[in-house]
Amino acid sequence: AAAAHDVGATLVVDNTFASPYLQTPLDLGADVVIHSATKYLGGHSDVVSGVIATNDAAISERLRFLQNSLGAIPGPFDAWLVLRGLKTLAVRMRQHCENARAVVEFLSGHPRVERVLYPGLPDHPGHEIAARQMRDFGGMVSFLLASEEEAVATVARTKVWTLAESLGGVESLIEHPYRMTHASTADAPFAAPTNLVRLSVGIESAEDLVADLDDALC
Repeated sequence: AAAAHDVGATLVVDNTFASPYLQTPLDLGADVVIHSATKYLGGHSDVVSGVIATNDAAISERLRFLQNSLGAIPGPFDAWLVLRGLKTLAVRMRQHCENARAVVEFLSGHPRVERVLYPGLPDHPGHEIAARQMRDFGGMVSFLLASEEEAVATVARTKVWTLAESLGGVESLIEHPYRMTHASTADAPFAAPTNLVRLSVGIESAEDLVADLDDALC
């Protein structure tokens, strides 16, 4: 935050993966925080919505003007769905994190998995920062297999994990980013690795989730 403010920049943080339960960027110096409320805030994969939060009065006034003039407001039922989700945010996030730890432990010891990417692991490049400013490490996990073919085959074999994009719902999702969420950047220098598998760990039984991954990695 200090580095951005030293050069007069406005710091905007996408806090979707963490949710306000795990991290509060405004308290850490951010000027604006955005959330896809479709994800953890709603938590049930049944609403499309977004949130912008700021503690800067000038930015807030400008955003309110734009929202009013453009009509960018959620419908009453959409707002109700997000408010309903917020009632269980804390308990859901705790379970997402607990299940993610079980999944990471399993994947880290599997012979077909080349690398596990999770901020809760000490070898993750963001581990130190995450440990310092987050309450826990979240429910998003990625791992690398030997090839694109293995990654595609693995995501197609799960039964408990649903093959789908999105994240942050109570159900566990598995996807192949190179061909799905990040397909539009496939030819870019920052393309997702072809052998990457991404997991949004839900709140089902951790034993069921691990057993299903074990079967899929056969």
